[in-house]
Amino acid sequence: MKYIAYCRKSTDEKDRQLLSIEAQIAELQEFAKREQLEVIDFVTEAKTAKCPGRERFAGVLKRIENGEAQGILAWHADRLARNSIDGGKVIYLLDTSKLLDLKFPTLWFENTPQGKFMLSIAFGQSKYYVDNLSENIKRGLRQKLRNGVWPTKAPIGYRNDKDTRTVEIDPEESKVVKKAFQIFATGGSSFVEVTRFLHRFGISGYTGKPMKIEQVKTALSNPFYVGLMKYNGELYEGKHELFISKDIFQKVQQHIKKIERPRYNGHRFMFAGLARCGECGAAITAEIHKKYYKRTDRNAEYVYYRCTKKLKPCLQKYIQESDIEKQLRGSILSVALPQDWGKEWLAWLDQDEIIEKQLAVQNLEKLKQESEAVEKKLTLLLDSYLDQVVDTDTYKQKKNELFEQKLNLQEQITKIKATGSAWLEPFHEFICSALSCEKIARAKNNGEELVVFAKTVGSNFFLKDRQLTAEFKEPYLTLCAPLPAQSHVTGSARISDSVPGRGLEPPSLTAQVPKTCASTSFAIPALSAIIPRFRW
Repeated sequence: MKYIAYCRKSTDEKDRQLLSIEAQIAELQEFAKREQLEVIDFVTEAKTAKCPGRERFAGVLKRIENGEAQGILAWHADRLARNSIDGGKVIYLLDTSKLLDLKFPTLWFENTPQGKFMLSIAFGQSKYYVDNLSENIKRGLRQKLRNGVWPTKAPIGYRNDKDTRTVEIDPEESKVVKKAFQIFATGGSSFVEVTRFLHRFGISGYTGKPMKIEQVKTALSNPFYVGLMKYNGELYEGKHELFISKDIFQKVQQHIKKIERPRYNGHRFMFAGLARCGECGAAITAEIHKKYYKRTDRNAEYVYYRCTKKLKPCLQKYIQESDIEKQLRGSILSVALPQDWGKEWLAWLDQDEIIEKQLAVQNLEKLKQESEAVEKKLTLLLDSYLDQVVDTDTYKQKKNELFEQKLNLQEQITKIKATGSAWLEPFHEFICSALSCEKIARAKNNGEELVVFAKTVGSNFFLKDRQLTAEFKEPYLTLCAPLPAQSHVTGSARISDSVPGRGLEPPSLTAQVPKTCASTSFAIPALSAIIPRFRW
């Protein structure tokens, strides 16, 4: 009788203690020699048997049906089948006498009704093992989720800690992801632009190429970044550290909904949707005008913007795209932070961060001591009440006072832990953004980036009499307004000790407001007016 030896090792099963394919071949060769079995071929396969569809196993059965061999040699019955279909095929071949024998070094088999019954039990046990293993894994995953721990591969910006089996923030990648969220939240970027941005800073797909659009969309929509874990359609509360604010995440979701709406797939105009008509309030549309120059024999295209005039009669005229671009560049340039100012501000910010942290630690220690003192008073009050030293009315009144005092102290402790020096990070981002304004304003062919920055520094854009106007947002409004030299503040170098600034009227984007002086001697008064916008 001729046998075909079949060896299988599954890389995705948890039975890691089973013999490797090489070890199975060695064992089967020794067994065949001992039992004097004629083995015509060794077939190996590295694939799970949980589901039918193994090509090489199907080939073995086909060779058995064709009469090339009459028996199968395997290490154990579970190497042949872990599902009911493959197990049924083997037993059916035994029933039709096309398969005459099975040999296992670890299992007895005889081609009799009793032997086939025992083989069915062995196949059933193999299937039960796989099913039970799957349930155990799912149960373990659900428990991890209930504990607030992400059970699979960490999203971009995070990494899996093999030692603690938890998810932690990746210090480098998280900065790139955070910036991608901020860029997309402005409403002026597409999924493709975010994909390119991530790829430029080393975040790519599995093949090293830029991530697919759907992957970027999934990442930007993942509630994991705001503390929620979505697994199999169910939400769980996560205990991982966050680096994306809920406000930024909500703006990103709104922009995703906006760009997913059906739209006309025509020409994409650079400044479409930026402003509304200053006369009637209608939307501003764009169109291409073509012109033929006979003398030079060439065709040229020009983009014009105008009011749609859908709300009421309007007398506003066309404006060229180049004029809008020029005005936007001027507006962004007007809120650019001089490089020497930026260096001083960042230096002061570093000093202030150290002092803020020291003050936070001191305040926390003081509040904890006060809270412990109140706790001791409550204990002493309860002892006095139990010893009948204090009457019931006095006890209740004093207990309520102390309890309110304790809650107030705990609130302060929580606030310092949560927000301590929270203003420092957004202020640092503002400085970096204002420093980059000049570079953005002077760069070429960066219309989309201009729109993003324009929406960052301004709002309520209107186009009237071929002039683009808007209100500067704080703190850019304070930055672009001139400060008199006499407001110069001397003394402390701590930026958090700066005095509040004056109330300022919002200038239009077309009013090119010059800095009073680019000298660093005016850096402190400008800073004095801006810091309160972040601290309170």
